[in-house]
Amino acid sequence: MKAQVLFRKIHHWGSIAVALPLVLMIGAGLFLMLKKEINWIQPETQRGSIVGVPSLSVQELFTIAKSVEVAELSSWEELERVDFKPGKGVVKFVGANDWEVQVDTHSGEILQVSYRRSDFIESLHDGSFFGDGVKLYLFLPAGIVLFVLWLTGLYLFFLPHIKKGQKNRAKKAQKIGSVERNTQPAE
Repeated sequence: MKAQVLFRKIHHWGSIAVALPLVLMIGAGLFLMLKKEINWIQPETQRGSIVGVPSLSVQELFTIAKSVEVAELSSWEELERVDFKPGKGVVKFVGANDWEVQVDTHSGEILQVSYRRSDFIESLHDGSFFGDGVKLYLFLPAGIVLFVLWLTGLYLFFLPHIKKGQKNRAKKAQKIGSVERNTQPAE
Protein backbone atom coordinates (compact mmCIF):
# COMPACT_ATOMS: atom_id res chain seq x y z
CA MET A 1 0.00 0.00 0.00
CA LYS A 2 1.33 3.44 -0.93
CA ALA A 3 2.17 5.82 1.91
CA GLN A 4 -0.28 8.37 0.53
CA VAL A 5 -3.19 5.90 0.62
CA LEU A 6 -2.21 4.64 4.09
CA PHE A 7 -1.96 8.18 5.46
CA ARG A 8 -5.34 9.12 4.00
CA LYS A 9 -6.91 6.10 5.72
CA ILE A 10 -5.18 6.95 9.01
CA HIS A 11 -6.38 10.52 8.65
CA HIS A 12 -9.95 9.43 7.86
CA TRP A 13 -10.44 6.87 10.62
CA GLY A 14 -8.19 8.55 13.18
CA SER A 15 -10.13 11.80 13.02
CA ILE A 16 -13.40 9.97 13.61
CA ALA A 17 -11.98 7.97 16.52
CA VAL A 18 -10.77 11.01 18.46
CA ALA A 19 -13.44 13.54 17.49
CA LEU A 20 -15.29 13.75 20.82
CA PRO A 21 -12.28 14.06 23.15
CA LEU A 22 -10.63 16.53 20.79
CA VAL A 23 -13.70 18.77 20.63
CA LEU A 24 -13.62 18.92 24.43
CA MET A 25 -9.84 19.50 24.52
CA ILE A 26 -9.94 22.22 21.89
CA GLY A 27 -13.00 23.96 23.33
CA ALA A 28 -11.58 23.98 26.86
CA GLY A 29 -8.17 25.00 25.51
CA LEU A 30 -9.71 28.04 23.83
CA PHE A 31 -11.27 29.10 27.12
CA LEU A 32 -7.95 28.59 28.92
CA MET A 33 -6.17 30.79 26.39
CA LEU A 34 -8.55 33.60 27.39
CA LYS A 35 -8.50 33.07 31.16
CA LYS A 36 -6.53 36.26 31.87
CA GLU A 37 -8.78 38.31 29.58
CA ILE A 38 -12.19 37.07 30.77
CA ASN A 39 -12.87 37.48 34.49
CA TRP A 40 -15.69 34.90 34.32
CA ILE A 41 -13.06 32.21 33.72
CA GLN A 42 -10.45 33.36 36.22
CA PRO A 43 -10.92 36.38 38.49
CA GLU A 44 -8.56 39.27 37.86
CA THR A 45 -5.78 39.60 40.41
CA GLN A 46 -6.31 42.71 42.52
CA ARG A 47 -3.54 45.00 43.78
CA GLY A 48 -2.74 45.26 47.45
CA SER A 49 -1.81 48.44 49.30
CA ILE A 50 1.94 47.67 49.33
CA VAL A 51 3.94 45.28 47.17
CA GLY A 52 6.75 43.07 48.37
CA VAL A 53 7.22 40.86 51.41
CA PRO A 54 3.95 40.43 53.36
CA SER A 55 3.76 42.17 56.73
CA LEU A 56 1.15 39.65 57.94
CA SER A 57 1.93 35.98 58.56
CA VAL A 58 0.48 33.28 56.33
CA GLN A 59 -1.64 32.07 59.28
CA GLU A 60 -3.03 35.59 59.83
CA LEU A 61 -3.86 35.90 56.13
CA PHE A 62 -5.54 32.49 56.14
CA THR A 63 -7.59 33.40 59.24
CA ILE A 64 -8.87 36.46 57.35
CA ALA A 65 -9.74 34.30 54.30
CA LYS A 66 -11.58 31.81 56.54
CA SER A 67 -13.98 34.58 57.54
CA VAL A 68 -15.54 34.46 54.05
CA GLU A 69 -18.39 31.96 54.43
CA VAL A 70 -18.89 31.14 50.75
CA ALA A 71 -15.26 29.95 50.49
CA GLU A 72 -15.95 27.26 53.11
CA LEU A 73 -12.42 27.34 54.48
CA SER A 74 -12.02 26.04 58.00
CA SER A 75 -8.68 24.20 57.75
CA TRP A 76 -5.59 24.10 55.55
CA GLU A 77 -6.72 20.72 54.14
CA GLU A 78 -9.70 22.40 52.44
CA LEU A 79 -7.42 24.57 50.31
CA GLU A 80 -6.81 23.69 46.71
CA ARG A 81 -4.01 26.24 46.44
CA VAL A 82 -2.44 29.33 47.95
CA ASP A 83 -1.06 31.73 45.37
CA PHE A 84 1.22 34.54 46.58
CA LYS A 85 1.61 37.54 44.27
CA PRO A 86 4.25 39.67 46.05
CA GLY A 87 4.52 41.95 43.01
CA LYS A 88 0.86 42.85 43.52
CA GLY A 89 0.77 42.67 47.32
CA VAL A 90 -1.92 39.99 47.37
CA VAL A 91 -2.39 36.36 48.27
CA LYS A 92 -5.11 34.16 46.78
CA PHE A 93 -6.66 31.35 48.79
CA VAL A 94 -8.55 28.93 46.54
CA GLY A 95 -10.80 26.41 48.24
CA ALA A 96 -11.70 22.94 47.04
CA ASN A 97 -15.09 24.41 46.04
CA ASP A 98 -13.27 26.76 43.57
CA TRP A 99 -14.05 29.97 45.46
CA GLU A 100 -11.11 32.36 45.55
CA VAL A 101 -10.44 34.88 48.31
CA GLN A 102 -7.85 37.57 47.56
CA VAL A 103 -6.34 39.21 50.65
CA ASP A 104 -4.06 42.25 50.85
CA THR A 105 -0.77 40.96 52.32
CA HIS A 106 -0.18 44.15 54.35
CA SER A 107 -3.54 45.52 55.45
CA GLY A 108 -5.36 42.18 55.63
CA GLU A 109 -8.26 43.65 53.69
CA ILE A 110 -10.32 41.21 51.63
CA LEU A 111 -9.89 42.57 48.11
CA GLN A 112 -12.09 40.16 46.18
CA VAL A 113 -14.18 37.02 46.55
CA SER A 114 -14.96 35.27 43.26
CA TYR A 115 -15.74 31.91 41.78
CA ARG A 116 -12.78 30.51 39.79
CA ARG A 117 -13.72 28.39 36.75
CA SER A 118 -10.27 28.00 35.18
CA ASP A 119 -9.36 24.96 37.28
CA PHE A 120 -12.56 23.16 36.26
CA ILE A 121 -11.99 24.04 32.61
CA GLU A 122 -8.40 22.77 32.88
CA SER A 123 -9.66 19.46 34.29
CA LEU A 124 -11.97 19.15 31.25
CA HIS A 125 -9.08 20.03 28.95
CA ASP A 126 -6.77 17.30 30.23
CA GLY A 127 -9.52 14.76 30.97
CA SER A 128 -8.80 14.54 34.71
CA PHE A 129 -12.40 15.64 35.42
CA PHE A 130 -13.54 12.18 34.26
CA GLY A 131 -10.91 10.32 36.31
CA ASP A 132 -7.39 9.05 35.79
CA GLY A 133 -8.54 6.11 33.65
CA VAL A 134 -10.27 8.35 31.11
CA LYS A 135 -7.37 10.80 31.20
CA LEU A 136 -4.74 8.12 30.52
CA TYR A 137 -6.68 5.73 28.28
CA LEU A 138 -8.85 8.11 26.24
CA PHE A 139 -7.46 11.66 26.32
CA LEU A 140 -3.78 10.69 26.10
CA PRO A 141 -4.33 8.38 23.10
CA ALA A 142 -6.52 11.06 21.50
CA GLY A 143 -3.64 13.51 21.87
CA ILE A 144 -1.22 11.00 20.34
CA VAL A 145 -3.61 10.34 17.44
CA LEU A 146 -3.94 14.10 16.94
CA PHE A 147 -0.15 14.33 16.69
CA VAL A 148 -0.14 11.50 14.10
CA LEU A 149 -2.93 13.27 12.18
CA TRP A 150 -0.84 16.42 12.18
CA LEU A 151 2.20 14.55 10.81
CA THR A 152 0.22 12.69 8.14
CA GLY A 153 -1.60 15.92 7.25
CA LEU A 154 1.72 17.68 6.67
CA TYR A 155 2.86 14.80 4.46
CA LEU A 156 -0.39 14.87 2.47
CA PHE A 157 -0.21 18.65 2.16
CA PHE A 158 3.38 18.82 0.91
CA LEU A 159 3.33 15.64 -1.24
CA PRO A 160 1.74 17.31 -4.32
CA HIS A 161 4.26 20.15 -4.12
CA ILE A 162 7.17 17.71 -3.87
CA LYS A 163 5.89 15.65 -6.81
CA LYS A 164 5.35 18.78 -8.90
CA GLY A 165 8.92 19.90 -8.16
CA GLN A 166 10.27 16.47 -9.13
CA LYS A 167 8.36 16.56 -12.43
CA ASN A 168 9.62 20.06 -13.19
CA ARG A 169 13.23 19.02 -12.49
CA ALA A 170 12.80 15.94 -14.67
CA LYS A 171 11.42 18.07 -17.55
CA LYS A 172 14.32 20.51 -17.23
CA ALA A 173 16.83 17.66 -17.21
CA GLN A 174 15.14 16.15 -20.27
CA LYS A 175 15.25 19.50 -22.12
CA ILE A 176 18.91 19.99 -21.25
CA GLY A 177 19.70 16.46 -22.44
CA SER A 178 17.91 16.94 -25.78
CA VAL A 179 19.57 20.34 -26.33
CA GLU A 180 23.00 18.80 -25.65
CA ARG A 181 22.35 15.99 -28.15
CA ASN A 182 21.22 18.46 -30.82
CA THR A 183 24.20 20.77 -30.32
CA GLN A 184 26.92 18.12 -30.45
CA PRO A 185 28.86 18.01 -33.76
CA ALA A 186 28.34 14.94 -35.92
CA GLU A 187 31.33 12.61 -36.28
